[in-house]
Amino acid sequence: MKVADILRVKGNTLFTAQPDEPLAKAAEIMAEKDIGSLVVMAHGDLVGMLTFREVIVCIVKNGGEIGGTLVRTAMDDHPLTCTAETELDEVRRMMLDRHARYMPVMDKKMLMGVISFYDVAKAVVDSQNFENKMLKAYIRDWPAEDEAQRG
Repeated sequence: MKVADILRVKGNTLFTAQPDEPLAKAAEIMAEKDIGSLVVMAHGDLVGMLTFREVIVCIVKNGGEIGGTLVRTAMDDHPLTCTAETELDEVRRMMLDRHARYMPVMDKKMLMGVISFYDVAKAVVDSQNFENKMLKAYIRDWPAEDEAQRG
């Protein structure tokens, strides 16, 4: 299974922020849209990733306040990325190695979407459930003559 399979099911709604916008505005968008991340774009290029983790770290550093902090101050400016052709096993390994919960999907310099650790886990579980159903159906439909020959 590839990242493209997740994007096909998930859709391609993207939420972005600008590096020079207030962190408070970005956090408000994340809360309003009930999302855990924003892709930070500047001049059409991916320049960072802002997740709830970075927002919380910034609030703690500022003594419990966001204040006038800008997105660029809090964002991860070297986010982990993948392509639509990346295999899910590789994505899982990458996310686990970097403790990344969100990963932008790129096609060269074009942002194709964002996948979350939840999306990856759901795809794996759905795939396993489908495989289990197919195996159970196969076992249920086992030809009776084969059983007689074995007995």
